Amino acid sequence: MTEPDASARFTEMYAAHHAQVYAYAVSRAGRRLADDVVSETFLVAWRRLSAMPPAPLPWLLVVARNVMHGRYRDEVRQASLADELRAWVDEVDADVADGVAERSSVLAALAQLAESDRELLTLVAWHGLSNRDAARVVGCSVATFFVRLHRARKRLEQALTDVDETESTKEFSR
Repeated sequence: MTEPDASARFTEMYAAHHAQVYAYAVSRAGRRLADDVVSETFLVAWRRLSAMPPAPLPWLLVVARNVMHGRYRDEVRQASLADELRAWVDEVDADVADGVAERSSVLAALAQLAESDRELLTLVAWHGLSNRDAARVVGCSVATFFVRLHRARKRLEQALTDVDETESTKEFSR
């Protein structure tokens, strides 16, 4: 591939998928670290442009995931993500719309889940990946992904129940 062809292919791929890779990085590492993760992800993409598949999004998300695992320790990512989720909940608490309580409950419940459960749920729900692509991102078979996703959904459902009960208790004690 000639340099102009490679540059055009990279530019097209970057424009098409930057927002999705950034959203994935924010959901996994928080806004503070997302820019670094995205930068490194696209640096790897440039260096390995010839190895990139025709549908690059799952490949890019795998690279982003590997960048996060390799560069940032679990404690730093967890603290950053917890801060991000708390900020989202705080933003939601300031709103007055009817859907705010539900959004707040979902975000609070997500914050209670393990990082691996949040990743499974957000890959499908927030990032719009198919189950097959999401399975590629987390490095498992589609069947295993279905089982993990089912269990994550059950844990989210339980966390939502716990959050709702906590909110009811707060309302009752006021």
